[in-house]
Amino acid sequence: MRATPSPTAHAPAAPAASVAPYVTEVVLPGVVEPEGLTVRRRQLPAPGPGPGEVLLAMEATGVSFAEQQMRRGKYFDQPPFPFVPGYDLVGRVAATGPGTDPGLVGGRFAALTKTGGWASHTVVPAADLVPVPESVASADAETLVVNGVTAWQMLHRTAQVRAGDTVVVLGANGGVGSTLVQLARVAGARVLGTASPRHHDALRRLGVTPVDHRDPELYARLRGLAPDGVRAVFDHVGGEGVVESFRLLAPGGTLVSYGTASTRDVAGSSKAPVLKLFARLALWNALPNSRSAHFYNIWAGRRRPDAFRARLRADLGEVFALLADGGLTPQVAARVPLSRAAEALRLAESGTVTGKVVLVPDGGDAAGGHQRP
Repeated sequence: MRATPSPTAHAPAAPAASVAPYVTEVVLPGVVEPEGLTVRRRQLPAPGPGPGEVLLAMEATGVSFAEQQMRRGKYFDQPPFPFVPGYDLVGRVAATGPGTDPGLVGGRFAALTKTGGWASHTVVPAADLVPVPESVASADAETLVVNGVTAWQMLHRTAQVRAGDTVVVLGANGGVGSTLVQLARVAGARVLGTASPRHHDALRRLGVTPVDHRDPELYARLRGLAPDGVRAVFDHVGGEGVVESFRLLAPGGTLVSYGTASTRDVAGSSKAPVLKLFARLALWNALPNSRSAHFYNIWAGRRRPDAFRARLRADLGEVFALLADGGLTPQVAARVPLSRAAEALRLAESGTVTGKVVLVPDGGDAAGGHQRP
């Protein structure tokens, strides 16, 4: 893979003559239904990206659970309204700022942004760029940016799953879940995955043993499939069900919690469910029960930016290498033009799709995948 050049190199800004003078972006104005999103077109600010920055021309961005929470005002540390959502993107460098290697122009990279990705052009620090193999489509790579890093780090850095282990993945058909089950299978683990029955055949094709997530005896069925307990449970649901997830663990097992989807539509504080979950996990870790519980935060360690970025490049590089080699099958649920972001968000929230809904530039075909009619 191509290494990301240092953003502090003494180099002049790249010429921006080919950069479009306007940017199209989707704005989240407040707590609204998906149809309340607004699309605006504005002029790119002069003189362009600042020192150490690049301007990325978006080829694919995605709809994650974070944006679903943000439109409800329930994401833990979202910015004040209005803002442009978009947790990650894949794009080509259209221009570089002062002190940034002009050789980056034309290169294709992924970046974690937390916000700002739902735009035709986005300014990001050059140090945050992760090279994307030219052999894969941008939409395919996009499904594995935030989802791939999340799944890889939870599986290998937090739970340290090994060949022969049995793991449980809640929401195995989702963006993170569908990536996580594949990575677990690559690692040689047995995977039990929960999902609606409509997704069970797709999960079986990925080598997963599916279980109906709405079965009133869900946890009893999971225990029946792994009577000695499991090495890890990956739980994005939170709420009271996390207690049952913890009980599934074998001695030495690990619960990895990474969301509170069960409270997505519950009115009230965005912080209360997370803080309650933190307290519960801390209590379990304090008890002598030979099991551990963790909350995964993709931004953990950000206060040490060099180490954080190095870890991100290494882990996402592993995921992209598997994608390029055919070891991972990208789960593109649908490919929707940026100006129809409301439709994309509604679709992602429907729970009827497998994988990730991807936004692409209007009128473009660079991202691959399947166009939703």
